[in-house]
Amino acid sequence: MAQAVEEWYKQMPVITRSYLTAAIVTTIGCSLEIISPFNLYLHPKLVFKQYQFWRLVTNFLYFRNMDLDFLFHMFFLARYCKLLEENSFRGRTADFFYMLLFGASVLTCIILLGGMIPYISESFAKIIFLSNSLTFMMVYVWSKQNPFIHMSFLGLFTFTAAYLPWVLLGFSVLVGASAWVDLLGMIAGHAYYFLEDVYPRMTGRRPLRTPSFIKALFADEAVVVARPANVRFAAPPAEELHQD
Repeated sequence: MAQAVEEWYKQMPVITRSYLTAAIVTTIGCSLEIISPFNLYLHPKLVFKQYQFWRLVTNFLYFRNMDLDFLFHMFFLARYCKLLEENSFRGRTADFFYMLLFGASVLTCIILLGGMIPYISESFAKIIFLSNSLTFMMVYVWSKQNPFIHMSFLGLFTFTAAYLPWVLLGFSVLVGASAWVDLLGMIAGHAYYFLEDVYPRMTGRRPLRTPSFIKALFADEAVVVARPANVRFAAPPAEELHQD
């Protein structure tokens, strides 16, 4: 069993493995009181007035208590982060990292700006960890890129992947969780999907090109597609046509 888990872990792509490890270590560290969540949460005054810039990163690593909700989000993080990195972003590790960086930036900006808007500032002030929202963003992007895959929710009903974010949002509301957390992930995910997939098809321009300094951080391996034996992709040489 332990060997199977170790093999499964080693087979994860680098970004998924790194994020999952950081999230589990951080959450377990907080549960064991080795790390204090008060040093991790997002707070504008602490970030910009006391220069605690690490909070811009650490708030995406803590998934609250070690309970069923934690296991639920670890499953979605491991599954959909891996699916995106191995399929949609296969051979494009830098682009995948940039997607997560874009999503984290959008979520952070929404929280900072939302805290200044009357009537909704109180709701935004309660959101001090954005780890669940970033995970939900990955689910949303995956659902947009694979809309026709058939899925089942707890064996109760089936639906296509295009409706997965809405099904999960409805489930969160039913169990009493804040809808804002999932909605923020959907907003960030849709912003990325529009700018990366929809807008380039409309205009021919791609605004979310990965910066060269990020690409320099990752040495992506070329994706090689094996060519089946005895299959031609071009006309045979003339001399072969005259041989019996």
